[in-house]
Amino acid sequence: MRCAGAPRTARRAAAAGFTLIELLVVVALIAITSATISLALRDPAEQQLQREAQRLIALLETARAESRASGLTVRWLPSAVKTGDDFRFEGLPRSLTLPTRWLGDPVAVQIENTTATNPGLTLGPEPIIPAQRLRLQLGGQRLTLATDGLGPFDVVNTP
Repeated sequence: MRCAGAPRTARRAAAAGFTLIELLVVVALIAITSATISLALRDPAEQQLQREAQRLIALLETARAESRASGLTVRWLPSAVKTGDDFRFEGLPRSLTLPTRWLGDPVAVQIENTTATNPGLTLGPEPIIPAQRLRLQLGGQRLTLATDGLGPFDVVNTP
């Protein structure tokens, strides 16, 4: 009787642990989950800058359309220090009021190819405007918005 009970005890001891395949599957699942979570988490500054860029594109295109419709010269100027606004639109009719503040933290703006006579972006009234680029920066994040003069402003990849 004693011989018959020994193999049963050995089988129970072997079945009580995990196999190597089970451990590898668990480790692989943990690795996949942690990789997915780390890729899903984005820098809050990057998210805010993306939101601000999309909002600014919509505002610029609204002002551009209004400029063409009304025949008025409209410009966008960043950092209106005198009024305390983050940016402003010059030349729009009084009946149209567009936002003048960023949604969150102030975004630094650098417009390429500005002059003393034209420090901002020219939005119209001509249907074809000069090609223009501006860089937005929030913390370490940067985005460039540009238009070729014919198409709308859009986020462009910078090297």
